[in-house]
Amino acid sequence: MLTTESESNHDNLDQKSTLELLQGMNREDQTVPQSIAQELESIRALIDAAYVKMLNGGRLFYLGSGTSGRLGIVDASECPPTYGVPQGLVVGIIAGGDTAIRKAVENAEDDPLQGWYDLQEHSISKRDFVIGISASGGAPYVLGALENCKTNGITCGAIACNTQSKIGEIADYAIDVVVGPEYVTGSTRMKSGTAQKLILNMISTSLMIKLGHVQGNSMVDMQLSNKKLIMRGTRMIMEQTGLDEYTAKDLLLKHGSVRKAVEATGRW
Repeated sequence: MLTTESESNHDNLDQKSTLELLQGMNREDQTVPQSIAQELESIRALIDAAYVKMLNGGRLFYLGSGTSGRLGIVDASECPPTYGVPQGLVVGIIAGGDTAIRKAVENAEDDPLQGWYDLQEHSISKRDFVIGISASGGAPYVLGALENCKTNGITCGAIACNTQSKIGEIADYAIDVVVGPEYVTGSTRMKSGTAQKLILNMISTSLMIKLGHVQGNSMVDMQLSNKKLIMRGTRMIMEQTGLDEYTAKDLLLKHGSVRKAVEATGRW
């Protein structure tokens, strides 16, 4: 039996108080970072391989179904506003299409051909890097896509929450993070989903830093899409240049990014 499908370490959940439920879930959640710590080398290898592709003009694709697909879409969608990269540099694809982001699409993950078709809609090529995400490690939608990637010479990675996962056996770079039984048996949106989210954070953040979109610890290319971000950018310019708030904000709005504003002052 897959670890993700094994019986919970907790029983009689329906008889527990709200506090007891929270305590149990919290104890389980604390094990997730510890499991990820055991796989840092695998995560490092995947990131370095993806970085080479992106440095040479390639794109990063996340492909998954259900919770895994939604997490990939969340991570991909946050890269343009956070780091100022173009739409389409990091792409999230979910089984069942956009409808599945908000509503489960019946049997979408069971089609072993559709994942590859969906990648082809984006003109996938050998320049790109594809990461398949599946808590079980065996979703046919993801499995079939990665098999076709390998056949067509496209480098791919995999994120799963079982040892020796099927997608991990196919991928060039496998990350198998075993978080143990879920608090509610088989509910992989819980610990498995948390693990996937943390790993995706690591992947995209590391890549954006390595690609030069962070200076020091600042998001110097972030989009100025609301007042909060304009204020943040203004503070970053003030700290970097010593300018007063009015001048810093004026420069930010004139040049459109922290990087360009600071470069204009010659004080980078």
